[in-house]
Amino acid sequence: GEYTIVTVSDVGGYRELVVNTESSNGTIANDTPVLVVINVETTTAKTPEVTVLKSGTGTYTTPKGALYLTVEMVGGGGGGGGSADGAGNGGTGGTTTFGTSLLTCAGATGGAGNNYGGSGVGGTATLNSPATGVNFDGGAGGTAGFLSSGTYVNGGRGAGTPFGDGARGGYANSGGLGGGSNRGVGGGGAGSLMSGYAGPGGGSGGYIKAMIASPSSSYSYAVGSGGSAGSAGSGGHAGGVGSSGVIIVTAHFGATGSGSAGGSGGGSYTPEKMVWEDK
Repeated sequence: GEYTIVTVSDVGGYRELVVNTESSNGTIANDTPVLVVINVETTTAKTPEVTVLKSGTGTYTTPKGALYLTVEMVGGGGGGGGSADGAGNGGTGGTTTFGTSLLTCAGATGGAGNNYGGSGVGGTATLNSPATGVNFDGGAGGTAGFLSSGTYVNGGRGAGTPFGDGARGGYANSGGLGGGSNRGVGGGGAGSLMSGYAGPGGGSGGYIKAMIASPSSSYSYAVGSGGSAGSAGSGGHAGGVGSSGVIIVTAHFGATGSGSAGGSGGGSYTPEKMVWEDK
């Protein structure tokens, strides 16, 4: 018949299988094929649990049973510079952090107003033990053009990240485009009028992709905001806002096992246990 195994252990050269059964005492002849069904869970791997942190500060709580975490994150992008005389600089993006001094992605600076070569500088990225992985500083924004007279000139493009391209600079007589949300890219610089400087693009935030083995029960976090747009100068246009940062945390779990066993041999059984010797 079939027996649900409770425990298995080796006793004096025999394999003892403790089973649940209501059968009476008996014996099994040597070399008799016997199938023993082990009633355990089917092998499964729990689906990784993904948490996307899009803004603000707080505490990430590690799910119960997580073996390790992967964390992908970026700092805030800098804003694009404004165009024409008296234009304002793009703002600096905020810093994104995960854990106390564990993972840090600094925000980028913005493009300088009315300064075609003053592109925003990318934010730094710092990864500390016990986390492992890769960290890249952000890129610089694109430069803009300058003409003394005769036509319009475009603004510089914002720097991109692994989450997407930077925002486009303003075409000719128009403002720079914004970088959107949760990508860490730079805002576009503003286009210029017939004479004067266009605005350069904002830099991009630092980027990290890391693994944390044997994670702690919780981690503090902060998501950096995007840098503000550089204001318009006299007769010019405003730059675009930088994109905010983001943190994507994936918790990974182990799996349960299953199986069955069969063979032939001999021995005796009782309602409490079966003693089985392989033949």
